[in-house]
Formats: sequence, C-alpha cells, structure tokens
Amino acid sequence: MTLKNSNKKLKKIKKRKLPFKERFRKNAIVYIFLIPILIHFVIFQVFPFVFSFVLTFMDWKIIGNHEWVGLKHWRTFLNDKLAWKALWNTFMFSVYYIVPTMALGLILALIINSGVKAAGFFKGIFFLPVVTSFVIIAGLWGWLFRGTETGMVNWILSLIGIEPQLFLSNSSQALLVLAGLSIFKVAGSTMIYYFAGLQSIPSQLYEAARIDGASPLKIFWKVTFPLLKPIHFYVAIVTTIGSFQIFDSAYLLTGGGPDYATTTIVFYLYQQGFNNLNLSYAAVLSYALFFIILIVSLIQRKYLGKDTSFY
Repeated sequence: MTLKNSNKKLKKIKKRKLPFKERFRKNAIVYIFLIPILIHFVIFQVFPFVFSFVLTFMDWKIIGNHEWVGLKHWRTFLNDKLAWKALWNTFMFSVYYIVPTMALGLILALIINSGVKAAGFFKGIFFLPVVTSFVIIAGLWGWLFRGTETGMVNWILSLIGIEPQLFLSNSSQALLVLAGLSIFKVAGSTMIYYFAGLQSIPSQLYEAARIDGASPLKIFWKVTFPLLKPIHFYVAIVTTIGSFQIFDSAYLLTGGGPDYATTTIVFYLYQQGFNNLNLSYAAVLSYALFFIILIVSLIQRKYLGKDTSFY
C-alpha cells in the first residue's frame, strides 16, 4: 500500500504544471531565439496576409480617403476579360513548363547517375543556369530568339530552309519561348532533386531485377520510376507553384505582349498594383492566385501524394 501511495503521489507531482517562472527559466534559451522569429513572422507574414484580405473589400487610395466598397472589386474581377486571359495564359504556361521541366530534370539526373566520366563536371554545367542571374539568361535568350535573320535560332533554321520566325513578337510563339527559358533556368534544380532520389534507391533492387532478366528500360519503368514517386510529387508541387508565379521573363522580354499573349496573372497583378496604383484590385488578383494554387496543390496531393513512402 505504501508503494502504491508513493507512486500515486509521484504521478500527481509530474502532472502538476510548473509555475510560469520556472518554465521560463528552464526553457529561457528557447524563448530567446523563438520570440524574435515569431515577431518577424507576425509582422512580415501574418499581418500582410490579413491586411491584403481586408484591402479586397476597400478602395484603398495612396492619396485621399479610403472607402469600404464590399464585393465591388471581386465583381470587377469576375467581369474582367483581361484577368481571365491572364489566368488562361498562366495555365497554358504551366502546361508548357511543368512536365518538360520534370522530364528534363530526370533525364539529366539519370545521365549523372549512370556513372559517366566527369559526372561532377557535367553536374556543374547542368546546374550553372540555376545560379546564374536570370537577367543575364533572359538577355541571352532574347538574343537567341531574336525575330530577325540575325537571331541565332533563325540563322540555324535558315540552314535547313525554314524562314525566319518572329518568336517573341508572335502571339502564338511568345509564350512557348518564355516557357523554354524557364525550363532552361530551372531544370538544373529538378535534376538535383531527382539525383538525390536515385541515390537513395537500394542497389539490391537493381541487382534482383537484372538476375530476373529485366532489360534496362523495364528496370527504369518497373523499379526506378515508381520509387521516385515522392520526388515526382515534390517536384510537381514546386514547379506548379513556380509556373503560376511566373513574372520575370514576361517583364524582361515581352512586357506582356504581343497582344497580351504573355500577360500572366502575376504580371497583370503587378501592372494593377504598381503601374495603376490599384492596390485593392491587385489584392483581389493575389487572392485569386492563392486559391488557384491551393486547389491545384490539393489535387496533386490527392493523386500524386498517396503512398509516397517506399524506402
């Protein structure tokens, strides 16, 4: 009985909450580092997010009095043909960008992982566009796809008898060229993700497949590709978010033209917010983009995120 009573008392002491001063003294170092981070998060993350949502219901003016307008800007968005065209352009850019980026990253990772000589050198070459300034790469891309005979790509096409193309000045080609620029810029980072995934696949699985007489192509489709599903999911999420946030290439090379063919939703948001100083409508566009990315990410999570723990 005595032992049972003493055990009960010990349990009660353990369950009893320590005073705040003792808890603070015990975890002081944690609070010292955590409080500034939380303050920064609230000021630069939580407050802008909440305030921008409030802006969507107001007519916020740089100079003058602000007015509460309710759902006026949301109704404007629903009837704004240019906003919907910008969303469509962003969707088409995603179609041109996501799968080729994933495919090229996987191919580059397979090349490096295959044991080719000077693999480290090739890894650096493939990754070089990622660490190079986007302004420089965009300038080179604009020179390559210049819509005259002096452009490098047009010069190559002329050698095989194809007439010069307008590229960035053609409304049906400009978005494809911008997508190619983004693929070239980002493929090196997706290569690193896939290379890490390839390195984590147990070599015993490949040995067992070879013993069973599987061809290299069958090994890839039956062993490598399925076991990279966690990487596929992560890269798909990252590239999707990046594709819906595309801005810099349109800003640097086309200015949203020709005929609004490269006006993406983020570029249109920038024009409304900083050129037209219509901050409230820009906030509406930002939330529309937020909900679209959220929905697409949830769909990807449902169909690509299942059973991602294979090893």
